[in-house]
Amino acid sequence: MYSFNYQKTKSVADAAAALGKNADAKLLAGGQSLIAAMKLRLSQPAQIIDLGEVAELKGIKMDGGSVTIGAMTRHAEVAASADVKKAIPALAALAGGIGDRMVRNMGTIGGSVAHNDPAADYPAAVLALGATVITNKRKIAADDFFKGMFETALQAGEIITAVSFPAPKRAAYMKFKNPASRYAMVGVFVAETAGGPRVAVTGAGPGVFRVPEMEKALAGKFAPESVANIAVKSSGLNSDIHASAEYRAHLITVMAKRAVAAALT
Repeated sequence: MYSFNYQKTKSVADAAAALGKNADAKLLAGGQSLIAAMKLRLSQPAQIIDLGEVAELKGIKMDGGSVTIGAMTRHAEVAASADVKKAIPALAALAGGIGDRMVRNMGTIGGSVAHNDPAADYPAAVLALGATVITNKRKIAADDFFKGMFETALQAGEIITAVSFPAPKRAAYMKFKNPASRYAMVGVFVAETAGGPRVAVTGAGPGVFRVPEMEKALAGKFAPESVANIAVKSSGLNSDIHASAEYRAHLITVMAKRAVAAALT
């Protein structure tokens, strides 16, 4: 590690003020990504602004047909929430499958969404459920939030305060996980929403993305066979020591079929 300034904040306003004073500052949520990046010198912020004691960023609220989750809510809390299990069981199941117990008890939904790791689970849920990312400055629709690898629509000084998920008619998430890290080599979240079916893929490409062909097929009939023969092109997908782009393309169809079947049970 290296030397840096560390600051705890008690409110979103204080955190935003501190962030605005130093262009080389980073927000610390759960720290599961940032600390690892700092150890490897991939990130070297001059100042760390800790959000751990900002009470207004924590908690889960039911609001009509939506579930709003505070940015500093831990994965384990989402997985254990009775409200989330009742309204969006697929979201609770997704949270329960992130990393290991240490990661789930430290990592936060806001940190995961802001970091936008191309193999993270939460971005698939945010995009497939048509969620809204709420910041200290505005509300951002899921389709407008994710921009690419580790890139989002967040502007300088903008802090995620919560994510609001509209409850779908039904949904499920299936992933082919790396056996060591449990990151998604390919994860597919399928949801039948008020606006129609939505299919979001994580782990396969440089960022989370939707599959319009599958959504169109599911709009005709929400059944596993509707997506079974839809092949996603391998061009542009990730290829590494774990899986080729061609294999990941194949897995998208397999995981989508399984997710639809799970959503129907």
